[in-house]
Amino acid sequence: MISRRQMCWFAGALALCTAARSEDDPWTAADLMQPATLADRLQKGGPQPIILYVGFPFLYRATHISGARLAGPATKPAGLDALRAELAKIPRDKEVIIYCGCCPWDHCPNIRPAFQLLREMGFRHARLLVLPTNMHTDWVAKGYPVEHSSE
Repeated sequence: MISRRQMCWFAGALALCTAARSEDDPWTAADLMQPATLADRLQKGGPQPIILYVGFPFLYRATHISGARLAGPATKPAGLDALRAELAKIPRDKEVIIYCGCCPWDHCPNIRPAFQLLREMGFRHARLLVLPTNMHTDWVAKGYPVEHSSE
C-alpha cells in the first residue's frame, strides 16, 4: 500500500498534499501558511505577525526564522508551559504563526499540541507554517530570512 506522502511525491503535488489534514489535526486548511508567503511578508516589512518556534531549543539556536521567538518544545509539559506563558502576553486578536521544522510534518511531535493550545487559549488568528520536510529544506535552503542565536 502506498502512503499519502508517497502518493504526493509520485504525483508531484507535495504542496497540495501538505495542505491536506488528517482527522486528528486541530487545524483547517485555512489555518496553514506556506513558507513563501511568510518569507515575502518578512522581506516586505510592514505589520508583522508574532512568530513562535515550538520545537527543540538546540535547533532554534542553530537557525530560526528571522524575528521568531523560542517558545517550545510543545511535546513536553515544560515546553507547553513556556508556550502558555509566552501566549499570555499576546492579545488574542493578534496574528500568531507557529512552526517547528524538526522533522517531516507528519511526524512532528510539537506542532499539534502547540496549535491545540493556541485554539484553547482563544487565538482567532492562529496560523501554522507548513514545513513538510524540515526547516532546512523548506526554509533555509530556499534563502528565506534566518537568524542564529545563543539563547
